[in-house]
Amino acid sequence: MSWAAYGKGTPVTLIVPGLAATPGEARIPASGLTGTRVVMTLPGHGDEPDAPPGYWRYSTLAKDVVRAADAVKARNAIGVSLGAGALTRVVADDPDRFDKLVLMLPAVLDSPRPRVELKRLTTEDPAKLRALVAEPLPAGHALGSYVEERAAALTRLRPAILELEDEHPIDSLAELGSVSSEVLVIGAVGDPLHPEDVAHATAKAFPHARLEIFPSPAPLITHRAQIRALLQEFTR
Repeated sequence: MSWAAYGKGTPVTLIVPGLAATPGEARIPASGLTGTRVVMTLPGHGDEPDAPPGYWRYSTLAKDVVRAADAVKARNAIGVSLGAGALTRVVADDPDRFDKLVLMLPAVLDSPRPRVELKRLTTEDPAKLRALVAEPLPAGHALGSYVEERAAALTRLRPAILELEDEHPIDSLAELGSVSSEVLVIGAVGDPLHPEDVAHATAKAFPHARLEIFPSPAPLITHRAQIRALLQEFTR
């Protein structure tokens, strides 16, 4: 696990990407934020070595997130999908850890994902995997090398997906009842890997939360400008 810093000054915002995020995807939430943006690279991503067996647990991920946050003195944090789950575990353990917290496309909360969705991600058929990656993208979107890169990342991380099969960040919503952070939850409509109802449940579980739902299964692509503006306003 490593991280890279961009910009300078305060606030310091830690970005925790989702599973199999390409380097470009991992940096999207950092775009245009004021202060210092610190983007984590998880094991098995980019140039990082693969994680040892048993690593892919929200409790383990949370420890790495805390180590990075302590090192860079981050008081804001943004997590996407798996990263949102890791941050949820962090603040369940330490309710005053962050001032502002953004949970984008949360996939799970207090119960595991449906296994049928995870099974699709672990297919060994390259054509099916590429089709799955392209599925939520809008018609006419310039794909470039994205589909191939994302499919390759998912193939590399198949063991991680299998380890996460029964994982979820918290066991009880009550674990989040004392979190002091201002929380922004961003959800999507029509994305089976990041169900809208999980975004609603996540926002409801925090004492100080705001929910924004975008009418797209791929809002980081279709509504990137709106999300960038939302993040800039919320984290400043």
